[in-house]
Amino acid sequence: MRFVQIIEFKTRRIDEFTALLNSWVEQNAGRSLVTRALQTRDRDQENVYLNIVEFPSYEQAQENSDRPETAEFAAQLAALCDGPPVFRNLDLLDEMHPQG
Repeated sequence: MRFVQIIEFKTRRIDEFTALLNSWVEQNAGRSLVTRALQTRDRDQENVYLNIVEFPSYEQAQENSDRPETAEFAAQLAALCDGPPVFRNLDLLDEMHPQG
């Protein structure tokens, strides 16, 4: 079963956050366990963002989290945030594509 993690965070430094995130993606091309990732901005709350990350399974998400480089990267991102992130861990039950 695929697994989705939503990470909600608040930052006034989104440009730095995004640059660090893009650098991480480039450096880990071909080694990442992430299937898909979206970065979104909350239209109703200033400086609030959500990253939506999909993994093939919960187990692979845990494997990704257990990597030392992932912990270091998460700490670097957290340093750019205005408080701790909020995580939501979701099993993907169904996927719909109404337009396609």
